[in-house]
Amino acid sequence: MTIATINPATGETLRRFEPHDGEAVEAALARAARAFESWSRRPIGERAAVVRRAGELLDAERRELGRLMTLEMGKLHSAAVEEAAKCAASCRHYAEHAEAYLAPEPVSVDGERSYIAFDPLGAVLAVMPWNFPFWQVIRFAAPALVAGNVGLLKHASNVPQCALAIEDLFHRAGAPEGVFQTLLVESDVVAGIIADHRIAAVTLTGSERAGRAVGSAAGEHLRPSVLELGGSDPFIVLGSAAIPDAVATGVRARIINNGQSCIAAKRFIVVDSVADAFTDGFVRRMSALRVGDPMVAGTELGPLASMRQLEELESQVSRSVDAGAKVLTGGRRLDGPGAWYAPTVLTDIPREAPAYGEELFGPVASLFRVPDAAAALTLANDSRFGLAASVWTSDDREAEWLARELAVGTVFVNGMVASDPRFPFGGVKASGYGRELSAYGLREFVNVKTVRMQRRPTATSTE
Repeated sequence: MTIATINPATGETLRRFEPHDGEAVEAALARAARAFESWSRRPIGERAAVVRRAGELLDAERRELGRLMTLEMGKLHSAAVEEAAKCAASCRHYAEHAEAYLAPEPVSVDGERSYIAFDPLGAVLAVMPWNFPFWQVIRFAAPALVAGNVGLLKHASNVPQCALAIEDLFHRAGAPEGVFQTLLVESDVVAGIIADHRIAAVTLTGSERAGRAVGSAAGEHLRPSVLELGGSDPFIVLGSAAIPDAVATGVRARIINNGQSCIAAKRFIVVDSVADAFTDGFVRRMSALRVGDPMVAGTELGPLASMRQLEELESQVSRSVDAGAKVLTGGRRLDGPGAWYAPTVLTDIPREAPAYGEELFGPVASLFRVPDAAAALTLANDSRFGLAASVWTSDDREAEWLARELAVGTVFVNGMVASDPRFPFGGVKASGYGRELSAYGLREFVNVKTVRMQRRPTATSTE
């Protein structure tokens, strides 16, 4: 795939980049190894100061950085500015809490002075996607760097300027040479980089296919890894739900990031008693969305990230309709240049249709009617994915039951699923393994070391 900035709103190629060759990759690995030796020995407070300064730069430059995100992958500029601000908040979080997260934990055993330490591992290779080009990177980099690791970023090939901007950001924040580097390389060299002995761990956010490839390479070379993969998140609406709120939030949850988010609501599972009211409101709101230039204030839905993404979504919808699904609104690409697809709602979806079991990355909602809460749970769990879920009910016992039984990594009750640096984030089943964010995410890439300081025997006199 060409490493280039192609504006998805117009199809115009704005800038091309030559991939780093083997010599450049070798030099980056050598710099990372040297940097780790000194960076890992710095006091936590010094490392945290660099991450804090990165957050300050993100805040100060959020409009410019947001414009770069919009040009490269088409997200609404307002959402891109919010993404930069969220990155800044995550940097602040880890700068403030790093010492507590990494403090040795004492263990009381028969009077021993024993403890558990959290030591950095080395160079962490991050293989990141285009859909949140700053957030996905910062949520790995901020905890990894404060823990004393160094980072190597292989970003998606359609967001090279974002990738280089993040490297520059950490450099200007005071990170020494080699602490955070961007590699402009194609996907076919990733396995070779993972195999290098200077790579200590790997993290990937992306598709199930990419996760299998990276996870396999990491396993072959015994590199710890974290995989955050796809999702087909259920949005469950039960009989006691506040329907106007569920409708309004459901639309936002489906079109966040132009529908291209792993944790976007994708399968709307509604019980019969409220299905007509929810469907009417939901379809009406989806049909009325303002589609247009993502740089213009007031636009609610922009383009997909690429023509390749558009063609894949178009194929999934077409095959679903051929299998028997019914289109309530949309169901087609929009005229003109760029990667535009109409807001779409599908219903009567048979099990063999792509819209039933695949992840649809775009503004397409799959709507299901079920008789009751038990059937909603069964359908929600009938997925190879298990990333997140949203439950709408005013019955606390019902909410607790569903939260316990849903096979996902995150459950939101009466709210839209979102990641937050204070909470661990990740999935189960084909949505991956491991956790990002919070103390749990930080400790994915440390050596959890046991230290037992046993008492020495008291010397006895031989006289």
